Amino acid sequence: MDDTKIWQTIDSERAATADLLAGLTDVEWTYPSLCEGWTVREVAAHLSLAHRISAGGAFKAFVRARGSFNRMVDQTARDEARRPVAELVEELRGAVGYHRLAPGQSLKNALMDTMVHTQDIALPLGVERHMPLDAAVVAADDLWRIGFPFHARRKLAGHRLVATDTDWAVGEGAEISGPIEALVMLLAGRTATIPRLTGITV
Repeated sequence: MDDTKIWQTIDSERAATADLLAGLTDVEWTYPSLCEGWTVREVAAHLSLAHRISAGGAFKAFVRARGSFNRMVDQTARDEARRPVAELVEELRGAVGYHRLAPGQSLKNALMDTMVHTQDIALPLGVERHMPLDAAVVAADDLWRIGFPFHARRKLAGHRLVATDTDWAVGEGAEISGPIEALVMLLAGRTATIPRLTGITV
């Protein structure tokens, strides 16, 4: 995928997620997401912030979080989640076509982040959403390549991951196979799609 296609996919994911969020009930906004400790509302807040946070804002948040990246992400999401849900939806919808990365973020990482968090919201709500195959391959490669914060290659050492719906495989060892989108979620540390995979159990 070239950069243009990646941005088109990010835009499509943002628009579809905004539409999904716009139709939620007050109770559904409080559902636990696949992100530990976050409800649907916190994930939506995180997604709505990525394109807006400046380098200066990120630095201030990092200092406030006492140098912890994970704490910074959590605090900023919780701060944003205090806003009315309609504003969160409109912020996310307004991100469509706005091609600006968060400080320190690569384009491939932005693609992965958007698609994984979309599933973090959709799956607990029982909403069926599928990742585009080519985009899922890019996300899987990115997750396998990077270390922090998922450390997928270390956690899945001794296994070979094989997609059954596209040409993608990494690692060496006992095989774990299934749809590429289920493997992406596994690489991102989620367990919800494990039932769709063979060679691994919760």
